[in-house]
Amino acid sequence: MLRRILDGTTRHVPTSLGLLVLRVGSGGMIVAGHGYAKLSHFAEMAGKFPDPLGIGHEASMALATFAEFFCAIAIVLGLATRLAAIPLVINMSVAGLIVHAADPWKRKELAFAYLVFFVTLLFTGGGKFSLDAAMSQAGGGKR
Repeated sequence: MLRRILDGTTRHVPTSLGLLVLRVGSGGMIVAGHGYAKLSHFAEMAGKFPDPLGIGHEASMALATFAEFFCAIAIVLGLATRLAAIPLVINMSVAGLIVHAADPWKRKELAFAYLVFFVTLLFTGGGKFSLDAAMSQAGGGKR
């Protein structure tokens, strides 16, 4: 099997391994670095959280927390991957283009890096090694 993977005759396996690394890496990093702190310190942070869309500080933080914690966990698991990527794409777009618009590149670079990761997953889905694929196979579908 490893030989077939390395010589390219099983192309979907290396691609799905790459998607697994992308999902676990990007989803895990955003949960650990951003989402968990927002969730666990919501009450303390909500009043000071940026309100870039004019919907209120608490609502803005709730949306960011939903994306960076709950949607990111779904990404890690490969559960509704494309759907879970949408709030993260919106969140990172707002962070990079609105919240940090006037900041130097170094300050907004992370938001754009995450944006690239989550846009990629929006287009590709979770790959063969995801709950999406497992549920599709269990339901008789093909991936």
